[in-house]
Amino acid sequence: MKTAIITGGSRGIGRAVTIGLAEAGHHVVINYAGNEAAAQDTLNAVLSNGGHGELACFDVGDEEAVTATIKLLAKAHGRIDVLVNNAGISVDGLLARFKAEDWNRVLQTNLSGAFHCLKAVTRPMMKQRYGRVINIGSVVAASGSAGQPAYCAAKAGLEGLTRSAALELAGRGITVNCIAPGFVDTDMTQALPEERRQAILDQVPAGRMATPEEIAAAVVFLASDGGAYITGQTLGVNGGLYL
Repeated sequence: MKTAIITGGSRGIGRAVTIGLAEAGHHVVINYAGNEAAAQDTLNAVLSNGGHGELACFDVGDEEAVTATIKLLAKAHGRIDVLVNNAGISVDGLLARFKAEDWNRVLQTNLSGAFHCLKAVTRPMMKQRYGRVINIGSVVAASGSAGQPAYCAAKAGLEGLTRSAALELAGRGITVNCIAPGFVDTDMTQALPEERRQAILDQVPAGRMATPEEIAAAVVFLASDGGAYITGQTLGVNGGLYL
């Protein structure tokens, strides 16, 4: 059975990706940093559907914790087949007032965290000459977004990391790709005022937000044998919001 690690796998897109990969036959490792109840609920959903999985609590921004945990997982399962770098945070604010500590916190989780996890899985994946890495980016990496300087910078950096890693690892049977969602119907967007939600929908040619499951479907494909010849790419899943 293939093993897949999903960072930030307990809620929203991460939860949908976790369930999707479990349904595709992977043993899923659900990473979380603080919300154990949500992580356990996601694991219960996997197990109740006949899937296999476990929890792994660590902060992706902590390189030592990432390295130690992934080393233990590789030893326990004999291999690491899939890494989905989904963990992320957002701190909004206008550039002129944006605090340096907020900038550092966002980049530490969203970009450095992906780097730490990618670096940690590289050795076992190279040894087995197989691997699938899928980074969850965002449409704002290309379009920009006023009031989100750190988030946009981190997601743009994630696309650059994707391309560089893809070139380095392609010869070892490892693909590295990025999925850039547009607006997704999650707890965060559901909490927006109705007028704000409508303003968002007015920008989307498809006339609706994506479901987390639609993002997960793209991840599952890239993690499959069908995605073996796709690497270094950013796939926009945005309903035509940015072309």
